Amino acid sequence: MVKEKVHGYLPDEKPPIGKLLLYALQQVIVMFPATITVALITGFQVSTTIFASGLATLCFILITGRKIPLYYGSSFAYLSAVIGMMSSDTIREVLTSAEVAQLEGFLGKVPGVFSMPTTAVRYAQVGIVMSGLVSIAAGLIVKYLGVKYVEKVLPPTITGSIAMIIGLTLAGNALADAAPSANATGILGSNWVWVVSLVTLLSTILYSRYLKGFLGQLPLLLGAATGCLTAGAIFLFGGADYNMFRSISPEAIESLWSVGPLAIPKFSLPDFSNAKIVFASITAIMPIAIATIPESTAHMYQLDVYVNDVAEKKGKSKYNLIDRLHMNLIGDGIGDMVAGVIGGPAGTNYGENISTMAITKVFSVPVLIAAAVIAMVISCFTPLIQGIYAIPLAVIGGLEIYLFGAIAAQGIAIMIDKQADMFSSKNIAVIASIMIIGIGGNYVYGGNIPFFGMSIPCIAGAAIFGIVLNLILSIGERKQEE
Repeated sequence: MVKEKVHGYLPDEKPPIGKLLLYALQQVIVMFPATITVALITGFQVSTTIFASGLATLCFILITGRKIPLYYGSSFAYLSAVIGMMSSDTIREVLTSAEVAQLEGFLGKVPGVFSMPTTAVRYAQVGIVMSGLVSIAAGLIVKYLGVKYVEKVLPPTITGSIAMIIGLTLAGNALADAAPSANATGILGSNWVWVVSLVTLLSTILYSRYLKGFLGQLPLLLGAATGCLTAGAIFLFGGADYNMFRSISPEAIESLWSVGPLAIPKFSLPDFSNAKIVFASITAIMPIAIATIPESTAHMYQLDVYVNDVAEKKGKSKYNLIDRLHMNLIGDGIGDMVAGVIGGPAGTNYGENISTMAITKVFSVPVLIAAAVIAMVISCFTPLIQGIYAIPLAVIGGLEIYLFGAIAAQGIAIMIDKQADMFSSKNIAVIASIMIIGIGGNYVYGGNIPFFGMSIPCIAGAAIFGIVLNLILSIGERKQEE
């Protein structure tokens, strides 16, 4: 018996085609900024990165039996390792003089140099492909040991805290996009930036709070549209000096073959020819996959909480997606391998897309399939890439404040749903350590903590410390019979 009228879609439910496409477009918009930013920072091809995210998502969904609604996108966790590997002396030794000049030009942000040399990228792809094996191995361990074993190693105090620091460490990115830039001149350094970002944020919140039915499931799409209209009005009445819309040079979107607006992304295969460089690539990039395992696990707990809540309100049985955690990790590993084979960065499932689903209550797997296909189509049309990239940074920032905050809030929801004892000295110690190491490492060291000569990603470092601390403090605990 249905308890109440709930406007939402569970993983195995399919919206009508018109709604499905709008929901999918909304998912594409929220994943686009981070995915394309990773490409621009690392020097990977923009169009290839977008195509890889869509293809890896499709493979993820197929591998997981179309049961888990997650979107695979490029991960920031790999940035330092990938850039460091591609700019190392080991790589420089095999580059031509022209390629070294391109490498130096990209690292030095020389105008007109938008990407790393293909040779360097191909060697980095080796480490990315091999990193997928780490997630697959983790998934197989979970499969044979069971979720209960995982919950001993990753209890809600850890997964919830990790979800919180994922959202909170992105707070600086959100405000940097939403606020006037200190180094910018003209409109981008003025308070008009605040106007657009706040209009985007507040309209999105109001849409999600007060709109009902179908429109209530499109708050981020409508919020982005409202922000763009506001920026357009400022541009219209202020003239060229008040233009906040961005542009990406066509030269930054290289292709294998193009005719008119159609452009096939510039794919590349990993290069295993040089054993020394292959070893360097694997040792530099492959271990970073360990950082994405607690993150991906936290995402599954977030998803499980919200899907079960919608299922209960609709009078249906719980989905218990967390029982498919092993398939999620295996799917993540397959995603890394697929992306790495064609020339895309390594990644993981996206918290931004989970937040979008939690806000809209649209958890439909067909929507994620459509979003993946749309991303792949966009990657083949330069004008479409330029069109989505043109969305003002202030609009993106307004959405990010809401989305990144929602990721952190979902971490709290995990601990509430799993009834974590917040008066336990052990739990307080674990949560406190994870929060401070994760957030402090991001704001003091820029995301990578120097530790005995190593550079540890703050989220990975916080997760590993929290896991070890929790295991140590659990020694001697009495097992209570149910």
